[in-house]
Amino acid sequence: MNTTLTTVLYTSKTLSDGTHPLMLRLTKNRRIKYISLHLSLDAKFWDFDKGRPKRNCPDKERINALIETKTKELQEQILDFKTNDKEYTLNTLVEKASCKVVRKTVGDYLNDYITRLLAEKRVGNAKTFQELRTSLTKFCCSLDFYFIDIDTEWLKHYEQWLRVEKHYSDNSIGIRFRSLRVLYNSAITDGLIRKTDYPFDTFKVSRFKEATAKRSLTKEDIRRIMDCEVRTLTKYPKPFLQLAKDLFLFSYLSCGINLTDILHIRHADIVDGRLVINRQKTGKLLSFQLQAAALGIIDKYSQTNHTQQDYVFPVLKRSVHVTAQQQYGRVQRTNKRINRYLKLIGEHLHLPITLTTYVARHSFATVLKRSGVSTSIISESLGHSSEKITQIYLDSFENSQIDAAMQHLL
Repeated sequence: MNTTLTTVLYTSKTLSDGTHPLMLRLTKNRRIKYISLHLSLDAKFWDFDKGRPKRNCPDKERINALIETKTKELQEQILDFKTNDKEYTLNTLVEKASCKVVRKTVGDYLNDYITRLLAEKRVGNAKTFQELRTSLTKFCCSLDFYFIDIDTEWLKHYEQWLRVEKHYSDNSIGIRFRSLRVLYNSAITDGLIRKTDYPFDTFKVSRFKEATAKRSLTKEDIRRIMDCEVRTLTKYPKPFLQLAKDLFLFSYLSCGINLTDILHIRHADIVDGRLVINRQKTGKLLSFQLQAAALGIIDKYSQTNHTQQDYVFPVLKRSVHVTAQQQYGRVQRTNKRINRYLKLIGEHLHLPITLTTYVARHSFATVLKRSGVSTSIISESLGHSSEKITQIYLDSFENSQIDAAMQHLL
């Protein structure tokens, strides 16, 4: 049953000055609850038929504003209950609606959010929100405004600014808006803004997508990379060329694991030929049987005197890259260098696409799909969000299913 709200002059109670309390009457399932508006009024100034002050009421504007504010507050809470399909009583309605929204500017909250990510060692995510902070600061000149100010019109103006002033592509615009949406949802959870004010139901972020060029190789192309002798590329430093090749192949052979996770693998993460790690980006557990070729790559880079806590690959050093920021910086620099050398290998082999570490991830999924592996295990559609989607699919199945599927890689 719907809840009705009615403003009443509570004439059953008369104050010492002869006035009566002004109250909101809530009715639901034949139950009634009164909420005081902390105002009183002489009956001669109240229109009992229309439920509002008469024209000659001396404080009519202030009273009407108060009634409107309190009524809207309750109506928004009722809508929130309905949106989330939650049952409620009049008592819970009043309690929820009376909870004060925390006042914190977008700038303050964004700074706190970035600090929280850094404390959780999610440096890559923190960098994304630092870029959002820079973008919003340039757009607004100041971050001294509130989440309630971010409505559909505000989002449209921000989109236009990114498109016209910054010349961003749809993909780049999408990155900014997805980050802003995550921040807004977090603010709702933390009580800074009501869910009923959420602007992303009408402003669709999903439309900021561009068709992504194919970034996968065939099984035959992968074999050519495996057979490539990097010493034939005499102009370039062979040790790093070999490392670039090995990291690419390790990714392909190991669930398309990304470079950040590869470089963070410690010897302790390998148990009975099985890799068991928590992903750097999401913290989700990743567990699968390593292929013989992948174990061979690990053996190549294992030092005879290594400890269980040492990194497998010679990029991160425990004594040097101590903080999450140091590790992130080292991985980013290495990724650029690895991709530079992978490009050279691809050109040497006349591959149809530019070779990068991300191609290994795409190829892993595509080769399995072409080998008849169930689409419920490998997502056919890959783009910027494919890493997340693919990982969700892989995480949802038993290890044995993933292990069996990976037998199709070579």
